[in-house]
Amino acid sequence: MSRFDLTPPDEAQLQALAAALSPEERHVLLQHGTERPFCGVFLDNKREGTYVCRLCGLPLFRSSAKFDSGTGWPSFFEPYDEEHIACIRDTSHGMIRTEIVCARCGGHLGHVFPDGPPPTHERHCLNSVSLGFVDDGEPLPDPLRRGGAEAGPA
Repeated sequence: MSRFDLTPPDEAQLQALAAALSPEERHVLLQHGTERPFCGVFLDNKREGTYVCRLCGLPLFRSSAKFDSGTGWPSFFEPYDEEHIACIRDTSHGMIRTEIVCARCGGHLGHVFPDGPPPTHERHCLNSVSLGFVDDGEPLPDPLRRGGAEAGPA
């Protein structure tokens, strides 16, 4: 069980969070868009820390699970907590894929594919604009003011 409150934000909270997004972030997170490959700010990020949902701040992936997939998007082999990611069948663009969204706010993150490295063999392919980053030792964001924003692993 996650140690974070996964209760979805109410409509007013969601609107307040969305108001802080750029047009591109809004397009990707709220309208299930995709950023162009090889241009995301976190593609080549090598810092140690935690990737969080850009919309609600929920921790999604640790830097220790990041790998270079060569696809042009930040890729991870396992989430911070399985309960923090929700999977949705995606049949858009004439193919069947598994979309991943933030389990708390429903923000679109990217897709997961079964071609990643061991031990999970999963490739969670993320849009950088769907993410925020917190360096190890810094407090995690708490935009919903739910308390318990802990420091990332040191």
